[in-house]
Amino acid sequence: MCADLWSFALSTYAHSGVEAACLRLQAQGADVCLLLCGAWLEQRGVAPTAERMQALRQIAQPWQQEVVEPLRQIRVQWRAVAQQDAQLATLRERVKALELEAERQLLTRLQALAQTWPTGEKGGQSRWLEGLATEAANLDHDALQSLRVEATGT
Repeated sequence: MCADLWSFALSTYAHSGVEAACLRLQAQGADVCLLLCGAWLEQRGVAPTAERMQALRQIAQPWQQEVVEPLRQIRVQWRAVAQQDAQLATLRERVKALELEAERQLLTRLQALAQTWPTGEKGGQSRWLEGLATEAANLDHDALQSLRVEATGT
């Protein structure tokens, strides 16, 4: 079990099928950082509560909107042109690195909040992903289950 959320996220994302599942969920409006945090909390046995989920969202939503999304939009916008322009491709890679660092900072912030919550609690832990996913993402049971299985083994 990974002690810190960043290591857990990297390890989980590297598992077969997780990247595809996360990208599908992201396309449906889900915050992948929140979902990875939820999977980490499930693995640690932290009981999901409406208050805890709301506290995580209050950290994640502004950071995603103000920091991660603008970087992602630039990176995606430059994708086609960067294939023909080596200098733009280099800049695009730097933006991609900044986007990844912004996600790392978000995971650090989420971990700092969640670190104080008791672990090893009984019951209900498997509701984190559904509670943190958007309504549309909750309809993609396969993607959520793929993430859960690879992240928590359940």
